[in-house]
Amino acid sequence: MLSSLHELLVPPGLTEQTAAMLTILLDIVVVLAVALVADLIAKRVIVRAVVTLAARTSTHWDDAVLRRRVVHRLAHLAPAIVIYHFAVPALDGYETWSAAIQQGCLLYMLFVTVLVVDGVLNAAVDILSSSELSRSVPFTSIVQVVKLVIYCVAAIAALSLVLGKSPVLLLSGLGAMTAVLMLVFKDPILGFIGGIQLSANQMVAPGDWIEMPAYGADGDVLEVGLTSVKIRNFDNTITTIPTYGLISGSFKNWRGMSESGGRRIKRAIHIDMNSVHFCDDETLVRLAKIPHMAAYLERKQHELVRWKAEHDADANRPSNLRRLTNVGTFRAYIVAYLRNHSMIRQEMTFLVRHLAPSAQGLPIEIYVFSRDTDWVRYEDLQADIFDHILAMAPEFGLSVYQSPSGRDVQDTVQMMRGRGKLR
Repeated sequence: MLSSLHELLVPPGLTEQTAAMLTILLDIVVVLAVALVADLIAKRVIVRAVVTLAARTSTHWDDAVLRRRVVHRLAHLAPAIVIYHFAVPALDGYETWSAAIQQGCLLYMLFVTVLVVDGVLNAAVDILSSSELSRSVPFTSIVQVVKLVIYCVAAIAALSLVLGKSPVLLLSGLGAMTAVLMLVFKDPILGFIGGIQLSANQMVAPGDWIEMPAYGADGDVLEVGLTSVKIRNFDNTITTIPTYGLISGSFKNWRGMSESGGRRIKRAIHIDMNSVHFCDDETLVRLAKIPHMAAYLERKQHELVRWKAEHDADANRPSNLRRLTNVGTFRAYIVAYLRNHSMIRQEMTFLVRHLAPSAQGLPIEIYVFSRDTDWVRYEDLQADIFDHILAMAPEFGLSVYQSPSGRDVQDTVQMMRGRGKLR
């Protein structure tokens, strides 16, 4: 083809040297023109056709491939292939230049190929990240390891092209550099080991809520990478933790709570112990009108009557009798109230207990599990429960303990002045 063009475009009568130079220039122009046409066809025709076709399909994998510009990068190979193929005939007699151009084309094609493979791997991560399998398999870490291997192989191949040496010789020389390479790639190696352990033991996965106070992390896992784990905290800040840090350190994973379907409510109210007393008959009659309390009080009264008969207790000496207390009855009411609450899981741990009395009063701790694990709705439910319990305490003659404040001291002083005890 080139010889035919020579006969048409090179005018006769020129000297041999001039005709040779003009022929070479003509060959270079023709090759560059063909390369430009190949580039236009690849980018303006083939790529646009693929984009149009992908837009009409209902599958999502092709969208991920286009989003990572795999086809666009692949189109860059077209002009390089043309130049590589026609470099020798176009520069006939200039073997050094043609060899250098071919070598440059090979390096360029190697670089483009690495970019294409990188885009394919990124697209694969995008496709697999939407699957359920991504919660147990760290695809990001695996792909990063594959990328690292590909980059190393490409670097060795490029070096062998430049030096004109076999890649086997270059690989054999890496043995002496093993210690240096291990030092340079220490973090990726530790991260890869950590990623394998995290995956094998299913310790953490994207979407998990974890707490790691050592790094100030408290939020959802965004990505488990080769060297780092990204966590979006609840204040929308991003914390980056070394992958191996999750293995060498300790952290709390709330995945079990989400999977169990129950979130713990563990909170106590403190009762002023000066308000604790026995219940008289009038109080018991009034408390029996409270929902869920009539059956409990009737059962307890039958139990007390039976105990008195069995122990021949003297009714004239109240200290020898078993009697109901307002705090015990209040605790029974809390149990009944929570047992009949639709948002409390009855099959999980259910405790309403006294803790050790302290200077802040008698703690009554509630230890139950909510059916709703969503943070906002869980907090609303917990607040509603304790709003009700705090409001019901006075019905049982109980006072909730609260440390004296400046206003309390001021009211006490004014009261004592009113009684003439202070001047």
